[in-house]
Amino acid sequence: MSSPSLGLGLVGCGAFGAYVLDSVAGLPGLRIAAVADADPQRAQPLGDQYAAAVRDGLDAVLATDRVDIVALATPPGTHAAMATAALRAGKHVFCEKPLATTAEDALRVRDEADRSPGVLVVDHVLRYNPLLRAVQRLIEEGLLDAPRRFLFENDAADQDLGPGHWFWDPAHSGGIFVEHGVHFFDAARALLGSEPESVRATAVRRPDGPIDMVIADAVHPGGVLATHLHSFTHAHRCERQLMRLDHGFAETRISGWIPTRATITAWTDESGAAHWERLSSRSGDLLNVPGFLPHGDEVIAVTVHRNAGDDQPARGRGVERVVPHRVEAVIDLGGEERKPYVYAQSVRAAFADLLRSAADGSAPVADAYAGLTAVAVAEAATRAADTGTEQQVTPVRRPTGPRAWSTA
Repeated sequence: MSSPSLGLGLVGCGAFGAYVLDSVAGLPGLRIAAVADADPQRAQPLGDQYAAAVRDGLDAVLATDRVDIVALATPPGTHAAMATAALRAGKHVFCEKPLATTAEDALRVRDEADRSPGVLVVDHVLRYNPLLRAVQRLIEEGLLDAPRRFLFENDAADQDLGPGHWFWDPAHSGGIFVEHGVHFFDAARALLGSEPESVRATAVRRPDGPIDMVIADAVHPGGVLATHLHSFTHAHRCERQLMRLDHGFAETRISGWIPTRATITAWTDESGAAHWERLSSRSGDLLNVPGFLPHGDEVIAVTVHRNAGDDQPARGRGVERVVPHRVEAVIDLGGEERKPYVYAQSVRAAFADLLRSAADGSAPVADAYAGLTAVAVAEAATRAADTGTEQQVTPVRRPTGPRAWSTA
C-alpha cells in the first residue's frame, strides 16, 4: 500500500513561488493543497491552476486542513519567523534560501527544527545538482584528491534589480553574501568537507549607489582556501559563473550558477587511467540524485592521453607521485540550454529529499544545520567587509539524534 500524499501550502505567489509549484507538480507523494499571498489576487491564478485553496498568509495556510508542508517563497527577511511558526505548528518546511538574514535567527530556526516533528529543507539547490554530486563521489572514491583550493566567480545580472528593489536593502536581504552567497558557502562546505575557520572580505559600492560587488577569502582546516566573488553588474546575456577546484594533480571547472557542464583534467598512473576510462559507463550512478529525473542527454566523456608526461616523480606541496598519463573528462547535463530543466529538477529533488526524510525520520541533505552554517559564514564575511578585519567563523554545534546531519 502506498503512503498517503502530503499536502503542500505555498506562501508567496510571486515568480519564484510559481516556479516551485511548476517544478514539484506531479511529484509522487505530494499534492498542492493551498496557495497564499498578502495579495490574494496574485494567489488566485495559482489556486485555479492547481485546484488549491487560496489564502492571504501563513496563518491561514497553517489553519487549512490537510496542509502538511509549508513552502516559503517570500523575501529573506521573513524566512526565520515564518519557518519557526510552521515548525511549531508541526509542519514540514521547504524554505527558500537564506534560512535567515542573521546567524542568531538561523540558530533559532535550527533549534526549532531539532524540537519539531517536522522536517526542514533549505533551497540550497546546488546540493541536489548531479554535477556536484558526481564530483563529490569522485572525491569519495579517491579518483580526485580532496580540493586544496576552491574558487567561485559570479558575474551576475542586475538588469531587473532597480534602485528600489529589496535585494539592495540589507534589512530585507541580509546583503549579497547572505542573500546569494549562501548557495556557494554551502557548496564549498560540501565539496571541501569542512567548515571555514576564518574569513576576510571586501565590498565595493557603485558610485552613488549600493554595494554591488563583494569578495571573501575563507580559510578551511588544513590550509584550504576558498574564494567567493559576487558581482551584480551585468546584463542577463552577459552573466558568467565559474567554480574551480584545485585537487593538486587535477583540476575541476564547473560553469554556471546552475551548473550544466564540468571539465576535469588530471594526471594519473596506470591504475587511475583504467579507473577513469570506466567512468563513461557509470553515468547513471555517478549522476544519480533521488527525485531528479534525467532527460537522457547526459554525457560523461573521458579521454586518457597515455604517456603525455615522463615517468619521473612529480611533486607538489610535499606530495610525490609517478603520473605519466593525462586525463580529460567532461560531465555534461546537456549544455546551457538545459539550465532551466536542471534548476527545476534540483528543486524537485530537494522536495523528494524532504518527503523521504518525513517518511523515515532521517536528516535531509540541505537541512537546518546546513542553512545555519551558510548564514553564519555569510554573516562573518559581511562583518569582515564592514570592518576590514579578519573574522573568526563561530563553529556551529552539530545536531544529535535521529536527524544528525548527513552528506548523502
